[in-house]
Amino acid sequence: MRAAVLVPAPTFPEAYDWAYDVEAAVLERGGFEVTPLPWTDVADVGEFDVVLPLVTWGYHLDPSRWHGLLDQLEHERIPTINPVPLLRWNSDKRYLAELAGKDIAVIPTRSAKAMNREALASARETFGPELVIKPPISASADGTHRLGPGDDIPATAIGRPMLIQPFLPSVTTEGEYSLMLFGGRFSHAVVKRPKSGDYRVQPHLGGSEMPCAPPDGAVELARAALAAAPAAATYARVDMVRGPGGELAIIELELIEPSLWLQHAPDGGASFAAAVRDALK
Repeated sequence: MRAAVLVPAPTFPEAYDWAYDVEAAVLERGGFEVTPLPWTDVADVGEFDVVLPLVTWGYHLDPSRWHGLLDQLEHERIPTINPVPLLRWNSDKRYLAELAGKDIAVIPTRSAKAMNREALASARETFGPELVIKPPISASADGTHRLGPGDDIPATAIGRPMLIQPFLPSVTTEGEYSLMLFGGRFSHAVVKRPKSGDYRVQPHLGGSEMPCAPPDGAVELARAALAAAPAAATYARVDMVRGPGGELAIIELELIEPSLWLQHAPDGGASFAAAVRDALK
């Protein structure tokens, strides 16, 4: 089977080989012939058996183009994993409100249509003095800011749609847990920690990860969140943190272009490739 793995635009400034190479190798061992295609230049994918947007880094910088691609894949009925409705839903982090409405434990989140001091003050009354704000359409902590008790809104965030969340100190002490599930089955977990003095766990910002056993209740929470999504996920990374009372809360569902840390999977990622094959049956 021929698989197109979508990768960043040629002008994207960050190297992506470290992510693509691992995932492509796993798919090739699983029987796929893999071709990388820039997500910004997908003219004809009809020759492929499946399209996987595994490394579409930068999609959040051009959302209209991204949604145009999703519309194209849907219109041409190109087999896409994860399915287009799920990719579209997961492109905007305001899905957290939908999950919360279905009684899924997520980090408390407010949505500001246009970020201003009134929204900031109101959030501090509810969440406390330390906050994190982020755009609803974002990736890799782009546009994310931690605000201390006396901090004002960064100029780049004023007037923009933003999500407002409490800052949880456990991110810098215990870390952020990521659980990988393939075809709905738990595969492996890692705990990600920021570099000293930071709160962001992304590798390009100095964060690190190591394999771990999932905390008690984490797998059940991940499965419940995925069951509440609008379509079944062939691959998923569920990120969660511990709240002030010791409870786990989902901070994000990564269903588009997650780092899956397949090098830490006990089976070397075989269950990932198998889940893709099964989804095409």
